[in-house]
Amino acid sequence: MYTKASKRSLINLSLNKQLSLLGLAMKAGKVVSGEFAVEKYVKEGKAHLVLVAEDASKNTKKSAHDMCVFYEVPLYNIGTKEELGRAIGKEYRALIAVTDENFAKAMTKKLEQAGS
Repeated sequence: MYTKASKRSLINLSLNKQLSLLGLAMKAGKVVSGEFAVEKYVKEGKAHLVLVAEDASKNTKKSAHDMCVFYEVPLYNIGTKEELGRAIGKEYRALIAVTDENFAKAMTKKLEQAGS
């Protein structure tokens, strides 16, 4: 039986694992961030996964959702802008695209496990 505090720490642990994989992808040069860069990579077919911060604006979330649905790119809401930025060694980031298929598959697998 989990208490609220232990459930929260399990969620944070899962988020940290997902974000650490994002950090590895960044070090490998397989991540782009920011609305314009993400949009460019999605439209060129170079993005294999898009992550949007849970505290991003409604407009950012909607435009990312619409774009990813149209171009058939997986999209996940994950963490805060601060957490996403910290994961890639930057300031706040609301939108991130993973440009490597293998990193994207590994992250999707972790995100799916966390969701179930």
